[in-house]
Amino acid sequence: MMKQVTGAGATVLILVAALYHPSVAAAHGAQSGEDDPCMRRVGESLVHFSAYQPQYELKGQYCTEIPKEGDTFLVVDLVDPELRREQVGMRVVKGNGSSDADAQVVIDVRPSYHPDGVLRGEVSLEEGLYTVTVSAEKRNLMRRPQYLLRVHMVDYQKIVLSVAGPLVGVLLLAWLLYKLARSKWVRNWWSVLRA
Repeated sequence: MMKQVTGAGATVLILVAALYHPSVAAAHGAQSGEDDPCMRRVGESLVHFSAYQPQYELKGQYCTEIPKEGDTFLVVDLVDPELRREQVGMRVVKGNGSSDADAQVVIDVRPSYHPDGVLRGEVSLEEGLYTVTVSAEKRNLMRRPQYLLRVHMVDYQKIVLSVAGPLVGVLLLAWLLYKLARSKWVRNWWSVLRA
């Protein structure tokens, strides 16, 4: 019986450890290279997108989840030096960018040279979805990197995932305690204590 209890306890620990793996809880700042969700390819070159709202949080850096409405600084880092010698531009449209014909352009930074490797734009964003498209003059424009921004929106998937782990852990612990309480070993031990 003790082997079953130990085995069940080990199973619970493994499941809890798997649910709280560091890669699941890693913040944007802990990512690097191509694991970074803000990094995209323009042909063979890499670009990195960041959004800032210093009026709310001075050092806050966002990628696709913008926490509040308002003035937002958009920054595209041209990671590869080759892109600094090309004309690169950025366009932000309201919506998910599925139909270019009826898209409302929020900001259009025309392609130009960026020898410092940084493309900048400032825009006032309202609640909703926006699509940021980065394009380079000499690169294949059919494969432009895009970022879907969610501004001041509740991400129900993240809420469910953040609650699911602890809930599964509590349910497994309750099941383990129930099995342990119903075991003969515990009943025998309890009857010895009461005698």
